[in-house]
Amino acid sequence: MSTDTRAAITIDRHSASAKDVRTTKSTAGDKVVGGISHVVMVIWSLIVILPMLWTLIGSFKTTKEIFKSPFGLPANWNFDNYVSAWVDNNFGGMFLNTVIVVGVSLVLVMVLGAMCAYVLARFSLPGSKVIYYLMLAGLTFPVFLAIVPLFMILQNMQLLNTLAGLIVTYVAFALPFTVFFLFSFFKSLPYEIQEAAYVDGASEWRTFFQVMLPMAKPGMAAVAIMNFLGLWNQFLLPISLNADKDNYVLSQGMAAYASSAGYALDFGQMFAAVMITIIPVLIVYILFQRQLQGSVSQGTSK
Repeated sequence: MSTDTRAAITIDRHSASAKDVRTTKSTAGDKVVGGISHVVMVIWSLIVILPMLWTLIGSFKTTKEIFKSPFGLPANWNFDNYVSAWVDNNFGGMFLNTVIVVGVSLVLVMVLGAMCAYVLARFSLPGSKVIYYLMLAGLTFPVFLAIVPLFMILQNMQLLNTLAGLIVTYVAFALPFTVFFLFSFFKSLPYEIQEAAYVDGASEWRTFFQVMLPMAKPGMAAVAIMNFLGLWNQFLLPISLNADKDNYVLSQGMAAYASSAGYALDFGQMFAAVMITIIPVLIVYILFQRQLQGSVSQGTSK
């Protein structure tokens, strides 16, 4: 064996040893990062789950039991607090108002937002960039600065203290974020599919609703969930623009119930009301969580 051959073999062995060392170090580093990530996730999960579990257990207790044994189990597992909160304190009516306002607002904002984002992303129209930047500016405008103008506008439109007024306000509040979120999503969709739809004789409306919109299903689901959470938990807008008790939504109903009861607050009923407010959000997230895992390629393949 020549000297050059021995040198080449030695270099190969050193290179292989160096690669093994780097692989070992990389594997050890990945394990450390993975372990720390899991610990942080467990701690965060406990921070989120434990208060919710405590509220759930407290919703089956009386106020006396809550103060006597805050972390103990209730003596009787019954739904008296839920029935009292739903019927006696009109949380059933407020729940219905919330479903109507959020449901109608969500449908309108998703349809209008998707159409607006699609046109701005796929077509070069005069002033389209100006409209898009104005939408972005709407994201930076603090909501509390618009309360007085909104109050005057709804009063002039005779929509103040009505569910219709809240629906219009919710749509205007959520539209900029929806357009911003869906703009890049529609922008990234392949133009070949759109052109193929035109070749097959599809109109603009049919191309949007039957071809492009189904491809954007993952993005639509993601922004729908985020809009639902934001609108369901909205407090400032209804408390400022809706003073009619018959049209209360859950967020302002909870605040009104807690403030009116004072020191005589029934904590069991309050916890039950909190669970009535939280459960729909959990159900919606569980039903649509798989859609959040979608991608543009998945939507295109479908």
